[in-house]
Amino acid sequence: MPDRAKVMGALCLCAMAYILSEMVKPQFLEDYNFGYFTYVNMLLGLIVGWTFMGKRAGFGVVPAINNGLTGILALLLLAVSIQSANEMLRPAMRLRYDGPFEAVLAIIPIGLDHTVLISTVPFWGTALIGGALSGLIVEAVWQRWR
Repeated sequence: MPDRAKVMGALCLCAMAYILSEMVKPQFLEDYNFGYFTYVNMLLGLIVGWTFMGKRAGFGVVPAINNGLTGILALLLLAVSIQSANEMLRPAMRLRYDGPFEAVLAIIPIGLDHTVLISTVPFWGTALIGGALSGLIVEAVWQRWR
């Protein structure tokens, strides 16, 4: 059932996904083709914000901060997983893997490489502060419009 807290959670994490996606792009090689990278991450932000953050609003300030941090970390985990699976498809289509199981297992090192590549202090600072603020905004919306 839609309510204002779910909508605000979705919008907050969508905005955070956009900001973090744009922060990540300079970390990759210059000729890297991002394609729908930002849009996919924004869609994931909408989904995670709606399902994670909107449901768990209304318990106070400290749980709101925890809600925002959990939401942003779930978004990052899901985004890295999806983008790594997408990155695995390119060599898989060129038959670089011996079988489908090897291709699926290749997602893990690709995801770890991407996580190490994007792990900078500004990125994690923005993610954690933005997540906490998103949780507080969702809580304030829930308190205001129950």
